[in-house]
Parts: sequence; C-alpha cells; structure tokens
Amino acid sequence: MLINRTSLSQTVDAINAAQFAGRAFTVTERNQAARWIASRQALPGAYAGTFAGFPAERSRGIVLFTGERIASASARHILGEEASRALRLLRVRDRKVTRALEAADDGLMQCLARAAADPRNRNPGLFCCGKCSVGLWRNLLSGGLNQPEERLRGGALHLRSVRDGEHGWRKFPFWYTVLALSELDMSEAKAELKHAAPMLERTATRPASSSVYARRRQELAVRALSRL
Repeated sequence: MLINRTSLSQTVDAINAAQFAGRAFTVTERNQAARWIASRQALPGAYAGTFAGFPAERSRGIVLFTGERIASASARHILGEEASRALRLLRVRDRKVTRALEAADDGLMQCLARAAADPRNRNPGLFCCGKCSVGLWRNLLSGGLNQPEERLRGGALHLRSVRDGEHGWRKFPFWYTVLALSELDMSEAKAELKHAAPMLERTATRPASSSVYARRRQELAVRALSRL
C-alpha cells in the first residue's frame, strides 16, 4: 500500500522506496497514489501551490528518504518538490493529475523566477538554502521545471565551493545530497561523490543495521561508489 492517508511525506516515501528498490508499481497503485497526491494540490499549507502536507507534518516537519529531518518552510517546499517528483515517477495519464502537476510546476517556476531576479543569486541551480536546493535538483532529475542541465550543473559546481573538512558540504544535508548526485550523470557530480567517498566507504562496509534509514544509506553508499 503506497498511500498513507494521514501523511503526504510518508506516501511519497513509499513511492521513493519502491523506485529505489526497483519494484514496479501495479496499475492500481499508480492510479490510486497519483490521484490521492493530486488531491493535495493547493490545499492550506501547500508551498507555492504545490502539494500540502497534513497539520502534523507542518508543525513537526518531515523526514527525508535518507533520514534527515526537515522542518518549517523548508519542509513545505521540499515536500512540494518531492510530491511533484513522485507524480512523475507514477506516470499516470489522468486529467486531474496532469492539471495538479502543471499547477505545482507553475507555482515553483514563479518562485524560481523571483529567485533569479535577486542580484545576490547568480546560480540558477540554487534555491534559498542547501536543503531546498537539493529538493529542486530531485524534481529536475525527474523531468520537472526547466533548464535542467544548467540548473543541475550549476548546483553541482556550487558544492565544490562549500566542501567541509568531513567529506560533506556546509549547509547541505549529506545523504540527501548524495542521493541527488548519485542520479546525476555529470562530471561535476562525480567529482563531489569522489569528495564524499571516504564517508561513503565507511558506511558501505558497516555491519547491516535494523534501521530502515541506515539500510537505505548503506545501499546508497554502495550505489554512489559504483559510479566512481
């Protein structure tokens, strides 16, 4: 069952988990989940006309696929990007679903246009902060929005300038960032995965864990290292 009727973030997480595991969706799953997500478009609490989480998600935040907890406006924004991505993964041809996704795209594009008008922001691959930028990249990687190559390359290039001394990046959640980089077929992304390699190698070789997020991180580490 993909749908959690009290949590948009957990519904999106179930879709991401199936995709990550390579499990095909049944036609019924795809249709039901897509229509349910689409029904959350522009409800109270939705970011920029995207898809709204439930009151508990807005007050306590959400947990990303890779285990990091995100709160406040960032949670609303990332949930909108991730829900849009989930709809694209489901590939449902339905008028209401299509209209909801188009409306969400329009809202996000307006946000990107405002960001581009800010003279302090000269990088089209960034949006307000590190964690929200990765949410943007994930949506772009699924085929959403516009200028995907320019935005993704700009984002990956920016990471080089914010590397920290622990094989990660300042203000960018490590595992969520690695998740996006592992799907990005660009030399700039590969360079950042090489930077992260020592942390990835330590994680990949740890004993198996009972924690779902630890298992995901371990599998992600293995996949990311395989790209080097």
